[in-house]
Amino acid sequence: MHALIEHARTFPEKIADRQEEFARLAGGQQPQALFISCSDSRVVPSLFTGARPGDLFELRTAGNIVPPYRGQAACGVAGSLEFAVQALQVPDIIVCGHSHCGAVQGLMREQNVQTMPLVRRWLARAGHRARTDEPWQTQGLGEDPTEVTQQHVLTQLDHLRSYPFIARRLSSGRLRLHGWYYTVETGEVLFAMPGTRAFKPL
Repeated sequence: MHALIEHARTFPEKIADRQEEFARLAGGQQPQALFISCSDSRVVPSLFTGARPGDLFELRTAGNIVPPYRGQAACGVAGSLEFAVQALQVPDIIVCGHSHCGAVQGLMREQNVQTMPLVRRWLARAGHRARTDEPWQTQGLGEDPTEVTQQHVLTQLDHLRSYPFIARRLSSGRLRLHGWYYTVETGEVLFAMPGTRAFKPL
């Protein structure tokens, strides 16, 4: 914690030669994309995308989960989506999963989250069970964590399409959706090939 505090304390000095850049940021934001990723501390979107301040509107949730649209539900994820699409008019949305994801491990094996009821409820919104009365064990995803994570990303993209304001912009060609998979140990990023369920290197 001390190192984080010290960096924050000296940050104004570190950016002293970038005052114009930061002053422009104070005037508003026009991010290139909405980047939906996991809360995992090992996933740092700006590190592997090279994004600078103002480039990404980030939405981070455990397991990069996007709950399906529910119009009357108060939801921080839905509110962030609406702001990014309606107010900021982002042209692209990226859902990025990653290797060694604890949330995906929880989806695959109930015992991993047995003592965390709030986490279990959140994972139940990932969209992998046909009916809520089925056993918690995720059905039909398989045993390969990489494949499960990638299919999980595609499911979250389907959830995005259920939001009316996203569906409208997709149909008008003003918005594009992307599925990514980040490998923690190598830094490689794969993308979901349009029209398929396969992932290939960027």
